Amino acid sequence: MSAEPSPGRNPLRPFLGVTAAVLVLLVVLGGVKSYRDLSQARQRVAALELEIRDAQARIAALEQRIHRLQDDPNTLERLAREDLGLVEPGDVVIVLPKEPDTAGATPPDEPKKPEK
Repeated sequence: MSAEPSPGRNPLRPFLGVTAAVLVLLVVLGGVKSYRDLSQARQRVAALELEIRDAQARIAALEQRIHRLQDDPNTLERLAREDLGLVEPGDVVIVLPKEPDTAGATPPDEPKKPEK
């Protein structure tokens, strides 16, 4: 008996089938990875767009404050009085004592009881 291949059968067919299957598998895996990367990139874009909107809102608020400080003398005076403690000549200044820490203090009318 001879080991000649039959005339209707190609000896490379199994090799080509396996090679084609491996190539298809690689393409599918690459597509899945690309889809996952694209999904993550879209999520990152959405997060960055949200940060941009927040930053633009803060910028608008700061610009509004700048305009108030430049154009409204009452706002500037109020901030000078509140933040810097400035007063005008003739103003009466009343300084109140700071409240004591009431976490462990007893009321002034009750004497402190000795601990056992």
